[in-house]
Amino acid sequence: MTLRLRYVSGVSPSKWLRVWGERRPDLPLEAIVVDEAEQLAGILAGEADVAFVRLPVDTEGLHAVALWEELAVVVLPKDHPLAEAESLTLADLEGETTAPVQPEAAMTIELVAAGTGHAIVPHSVARLHRRKDVVAIPVTDAAQTQISLVWRQDRDDADIQEFVAVVRGRGAKSSRGSADDPPPMKPAKAAKLAAAERRAAAAKSGEGKGKGGTSKSGARGGRPAPRTGAGAKQRSRRRGR
Repeated sequence: MTLRLRYVSGVSPSKWLRVWGERRPDLPLEAIVVDEAEQLAGILAGEADVAFVRLPVDTEGLHAVALWEELAVVVLPKDHPLAEAESLTLADLEGETTAPVQPEAAMTIELVAAGTGHAIVPHSVARLHRRKDVVAIPVTDAAQTQISLVWRQDRDDADIQEFVAVVRGRGAKSSRGSADDPPPMKPAKAAKLAAAERRAAAAKSGEGKGKGGTSKSGARGGRPAPRTGAGAKQRSRRRGR
């Protein structure tokens, strides 16, 4: 008996396969990548138990847990006039030819490399099929795509719930997952919060210190700074009497 997983290109399930193998050696996980056009076929036909899909899909009769959003990028030939841009907008691409969309993303990007036009794809897909003769540039106002974990409502058992828990990072003794659970924090928001925490920690550790790592007294390590000037000389002469 196996737990049958399907996933679209751009999703890397290796970390979950590893955790699942450690937690459930009694139930092997069969993971197979599928074309985006066929991403629900296995689930609907009962040939797969759970799937990572790229929205939008028809989720009628399915449980769906939102996982993360993907940045949109435009793939251009390396010698394209816009290839040196750090980011672009949809307006920048107006009038540019679009490469014919193929069933497989790798084929579409190959057509881009051949000079047939550009393609807007999720960043994870562009990274998976990266080539030396094309570039991928963020499109700041293009709609982001979303990856979700789906399974059939009539196939909602303890094994699938345990896999959902693995994907969502829950421990072995944590409560059941649910399609109504809030999605995980977006990477960008998590990065901002982490940066804010680092700044707060740095500010706290720097309390009582001046520039150059000195304390309020002006010396490193918290030791009093040596006194200088006329007052110090007078005290020195008094001590020498």
